[in-house]
Amino acid sequence: MAEFLRVGNPAPDFEADAVFDQEFIKIKLSSYKHQKYLVLFFYPLDFTFVCPTEVLAFSDRYDEFAKLNTEVIGISVDSKYAHLAWIQTSLADGGLGGDIKCPLVSDITKAIATDFNVLDPIAGIALRGLFIIDKSGIVQHATINNLAFGRSIDETLRTLKAIQHTQVHENEVCPIDWQEGMPTIKTQ
Repeated sequence: MAEFLRVGNPAPDFEADAVFDQEFIKIKLSSYKHQKYLVLFFYPLDFTFVCPTEVLAFSDRYDEFAKLNTEVIGISVDSKYAHLAWIQTSLADGGLGGDIKCPLVSDITKAIATDFNVLDPIAGIALRGLFIIDKSGIVQHATINNLAFGRSIDETLRTLKAIQHTQVHENEVCPIDWQEGMPTIKTQ
């Protein structure tokens, strides 16, 4: 059984198949270490209701994350073949309607969802887990939503900016609802 994942601890490493640019690739989480921040978002299943809204929103705002030296990666328990079919299916038919800017990882064995403690053991699918991992491979933020409601891209970006700010300015902390450019609190 996986050890309980906590913020402040290293993210569990994984290597898995993914779909990116309509091609099958391998993604190894540790390959981003010392290179980029990561936003990992788990979603329940391809070809469902809320999931395409989230995947498309992350893709639509991918460039905002890229400007913050951050890679965005989606993960579900679907196969890489299901991911590719979902990407290639039109929006009108329940698909993603073509290319998306972030890779979709196949966690068909459910090992990644288990390691990140987001696997719903009854349904056998991932809850809507979101993890922000810094360049050292440390989990800095984690949220888990139940299946019926999606996340906020704005809040994910705000939190990412706060993490990056406090890592650069070690004697500063960000108060509630902090936005980039707002005053921080000095700790020394």
